[in-house]
Amino acid sequence: MKIEQIYTGCLAHAAYLIESNGEAAIVDPLRETQPYLERLERDGVKLKYIFETHFHADFVSGHIDLAKKTGATIVYGPTAMPTGFEKYVATDGEIFEVGGIKIKAIHTPGHTMESICYLVIDEEGKEHGLISGDTLFIGDVGRPDLAQHVIADLTQDKLARHLYHSLRDKILPLSDDLIVYPNHGAGSACGKNMSKETTDTLGNQKKTNYALQEMTEDQFVDAILTGLTTPPQYFPKNVLMNIQGYDSLDSILEKGQKAYDVTAFEVLANETRALILDTRAPEVFAKGFIPNSINIGVDGQFAMWVGELILDIKQEILIVAENNEKVQEVIVRLSRVGYDNAIGYLEGGFEAWKNAGKEIDIVHRITAEQLEKHYKEDKLIIIDVRKVSEFQSEHLIDAVNIPLNVLNNHIAEFPKEVAFILHCAGGYRSMIAASILKQRGFDNFVDVIGGFSDIKNTSLPKTDYVCPTTLL
Repeated sequence: MKIEQIYTGCLAHAAYLIESNGEAAIVDPLRETQPYLERLERDGVKLKYIFETHFHADFVSGHIDLAKKTGATIVYGPTAMPTGFEKYVATDGEIFEVGGIKIKAIHTPGHTMESICYLVIDEEGKEHGLISGDTLFIGDVGRPDLAQHVIADLTQDKLARHLYHSLRDKILPLSDDLIVYPNHGAGSACGKNMSKETTDTLGNQKKTNYALQEMTEDQFVDAILTGLTTPPQYFPKNVLMNIQGYDSLDSILEKGQKAYDVTAFEVLANETRALILDTRAPEVFAKGFIPNSINIGVDGQFAMWVGELILDIKQEILIVAENNEKVQEVIVRLSRVGYDNAIGYLEGGFEAWKNAGKEIDIVHRITAEQLEKHYKEDKLIIIDVRKVSEFQSEHLIDAVNIPLNVLNNHIAEFPKEVAFILHCAGGYRSMIAASILKQRGFDNFVDVIGGFSDIKNTSLPKTDYVCPTTLL
């Protein structure tokens, strides 16, 4: 038997490939199927099942395309939800055979009502590991407030109480030496305080995970709901795509990989009102970019920020990439969160635009040391776009917190007549904010290179550090 965790850092997501005696199962696959198909072919195994732990909110699963290309059966936990594709609905305790191993479905409602864990039993009949989806993470459990954004009656209180019993009745009685294989790690918005570790023993989680400690149901509900923030706006949209279906990634790639020269690109942008998405690194974007374009660097948490900030999931997108070879990666990452309407890219990238003599814009930047000098001489307005939890943990005295994820709703709070300073933790998020502000007509600010990571090394006055209780 082989269990392989396939971890994608930009989404903090883990898929799993399970193989035994020529057969395989994949749990919670990402949208792009080709890497899985290549791995199956390399290992010489046939895909029998595509197990889904629930209807995902934070990414669009590859279950539909993968089933079409392999003939594998899509399996969900107990649900009456009609879907736009064929599926098999497992019952609690049902056993699935893959080669010489068994996989037992354990219904664990709480994160969602159909949430399910998969207990993997090896060829010798030993319980090896628990693929726990979004029910149990390392150091945390799945937040119970997401489903209500799709089905209003599924309140966070109801789901939290379901989760309490799922953990205590279904998970805690299992063996301490089981390996826990969760669906997400640190950085995902599906939990509030996940560990950077991506596996652990269940025994250690029983000792260290706050949600598994002895407490009453009401105490559990209070602990689970404390520290939650509004979930990303694209989550319910991804849930519906995972339920209803979607276009094949092959057709999305074909549409998005159309190259346009500078003239055609400009005409298309004007005629379609497509969003120009510049995916270069923030420090490169700052030195020159197409006016009104938005910067979200593909080498950061690209998909998450696309989903947070591009409010219309059907928005047509024109891509500016570091080079032509990066375009396919950009389209794939967009598709992971359901943004399937990339309609082309700028051949030759920004350099082609610049060399054609077209208008360009820049973002002015300063170092933390320069900020320190100006801080002593002037009364500065400093806007920190980090998360609320980061800001509350430590920040510059007198700084104002406008988190990037809610920036679109708080544009009026940015001063228009007075200069201000913009920063995040390291420069990635503040450049996204800077590009949005530039698009909205702001030109009276500078961005801090290195963000709060560099600011911490100056003598600028800061609040005392407080260990955060939530990472949301």
